[in-house]
Amino acid sequence: MDIVIANKSHIKHATVICDTIEESAKVRGTGIAKRTPEYIISKIENGNAVIAVDGDKFAGFCYIEAWGHGKFVANSGLIVHPDYRKIGLAKKIKKTTFEYSRTKYPDAKIFGITTGLAVMKINYELGYKPVTFSELTDDPTFWKGCQTCKNYDILQRTQQKMCLCTGMMYDPKEKENKKQKHPYNSKVLQRLKNIKQALLLKKKKPAKNSIIPLEEGYISLKKVMAKFKGK
Repeated sequence: MDIVIANKSHIKHATVICDTIEESAKVRGTGIAKRTPEYIISKIENGNAVIAVDGDKFAGFCYIEAWGHGKFVANSGLIVHPDYRKIGLAKKIKKTTFEYSRTKYPDAKIFGITTGLAVMKINYELGYKPVTFSELTDDPTFWKGCQTCKNYDILQRTQQKMCLCTGMMYDPKEKENKKQKHPYNSKVLQRLKNIKQALLLKKKKPAKNSIIPLEEGYISLKKVMAKFKGK
């Protein structure tokens, strides 16, 4: 198994990468923005992707996106082929992508949004912390990428304040504190996820002028994230 910076020789895997992402979204029943082979190819050609291959077979993938003139960097599209799951490959790919991002964009804040608790755990171990969406990039191109997600209507309803995804960020200015002061707590992140689902997954959309429940939920989410950070 090799985990390397993707190059033109890996373009042949673009279609299966997209298919694997789409199938994963169906199985998990959660929102994952779709990618096109052309988009994946552009990341490979620009040297902004990490791929895991087993001989000539695709095993896993992740890519880098830069926003705000390099002030923000996202590690996105993390996926592992079903044949290679449950062996710790996702963590290795994520770590390689993270380290590559730190080398390529040393001063950038590295962030990601995800609904997966496993990815949240990996992020936390790398030094990420949960943040509100307002702390992420405001580049409209990034948020436009969410349009293919089945939960995009939630993002619109909340005026881009929150969705089922949780935002997490690594700030290089805090790199001196390499060790987390507080141990990883999966129960807190699960609670965060449960609050979002209870608040946002409603059969009926709230009235346009009904903003109090949303604001109360937003405050609750901030309190949970503050607890996770140990504040």
